[in-house]
Amino acid sequence: MSQVETALGPIDVNDLGMCLMHEHIVVASWSMRQNYNDYYDAETQIPKAVAALKRAADRGVKTIVDLTPINLGRDVHSIRRVAEASGVNVVVATGFYWTEEPQMHTWDVKKLASYMVRDIREGILGTGIKAGIIKCATDHPGVDAFNKKLLQASATAHRETGVPISTHTTVANTSARDQVATFREFGVDLGRVVIGHLGDSTDIDYLQQILDSGCFIGMDRFGLEAMLPTDDRVQTVAKLCAKGYAGQMVISHDSCSFQDFFDGSYIEKFAPNWCYEHVPRDVLPALEAAGVSARDVNTMMVENPKRIFSRAGAY
Repeated sequence: MSQVETALGPIDVNDLGMCLMHEHIVVASWSMRQNYNDYYDAETQIPKAVAALKRAADRGVKTIVDLTPINLGRDVHSIRRVAEASGVNVVVATGFYWTEEPQMHTWDVKKLASYMVRDIREGILGTGIKAGIIKCATDHPGVDAFNKKLLQASATAHRETGVPISTHTTVANTSARDQVATFREFGVDLGRVVIGHLGDSTDIDYLQQILDSGCFIGMDRFGLEAMLPTDDRVQTVAKLCAKGYAGQMVISHDSCSFQDFFDGSYIEKFAPNWCYEHVPRDVLPALEAAGVSARDVNTMMVENPKRIFSRAGAY
């Protein structure tokens, strides 16, 4: 049986259980952390993350996938401590965010991919923790030349290691389509790809185009009401389930225990349900009330993550 790497070592895919496929524990700039000692206080923030994951675990969550890429503040030491104390499996990511960093413009695809392959095969920062998924991203620039290079590097690492890919997109443009086209161009197994943040869209035709490529789609920002209300997200998932697409969707929050994108008071006021327990506590009952069967819920929360991680080894 296939195994997936986690912060505490490899586990059988059958032990993933209910899995939130797009979350974060810590998103915090390393440049700021290295220059300001009080920017991120691990001794304060790690217990908060542990408590938050324990609340999710009490509602059935067994695994989260931490999709924090290398250049968005991935913190493998904090991740390991949270996994140890919470009892929740945490799959760690490798890969690069869409943000344009000067040095990355001069690196070629092979060099970019080599860092990901090292994380997957050798582990991260000498900890022995191996990445179990590749994160890549495009945002408002779309798949421009630089971001296409990052996608190609992710495809290269994916082909070499067999590790799946999960992405960040924005519905403000058609970058999901372009991501699919790019992955197809560079030989990615589209059945091992999750195109992320498509839960921000209610455009069924657009979503079906991505689904019909063979990819999974991430309905993964539940709790971010300012981007799309929960009821709209629920109805979109229900419509796609009615069309037979439950086998290609995963559900999550894109939540962070600590993040430096927004002030904490903003989250408390405008996104109080943007937390790891919102899906099992509120969203899954809402989906069932909208007519989604218990079987389809299990498919999205348990079986699909298992399928995504089930193929191991290089191509």
